[in-house]
Amino acid sequence: MSVSVFDDKGAKPDNKMLAKALGKSHRLWLQIKENLKAEYGELIEEWKFYGQKSGWILKTLRKKRNLFFFIPLKGSFRVSFVFGEKAVAAVEKSGLPKKLITELKNARKYAEGRGLQIDVRSSADVEHIKRLVEIKVNN
Repeated sequence: MSVSVFDDKGAKPDNKMLAKALGKSHRLWLQIKENLKAEYGELIEEWKFYGQKSGWILKTLRKKRNLFFFIPLKGSFRVSFVFGEKAVAAVEKSGLPKKLITELKNARKYAEGRGLQIDVRSSADVEHIKRLVEIKVNN
């Protein structure tokens, strides 16, 4: 079983498949996309098959810079970030929920930075994603 709901390498997801898989949470994804487009212009979206364990994941970039990974789940989705040390410091001062800040600070450090994943299920989660993208863009 892959992380993504889309696990067939031969079937690259499209908008119709995504809307069906996400169900009611699809509106939250559209809110994120609309806000990011308004704030930062057109973003680049690349569906990539990362293997049987991960499945199809949408990589979202601004110009050539990776912003986050969008992982479609059944009825919801997850957004995965990687932050460098400067961005981690900005997240710590951001006023975001302590749980998110602690999770990021305690995440294993890799060459690319520290990872943070958020399962998006509510409008509050959408606001957190918007704030984290802002921090990523500015740091």
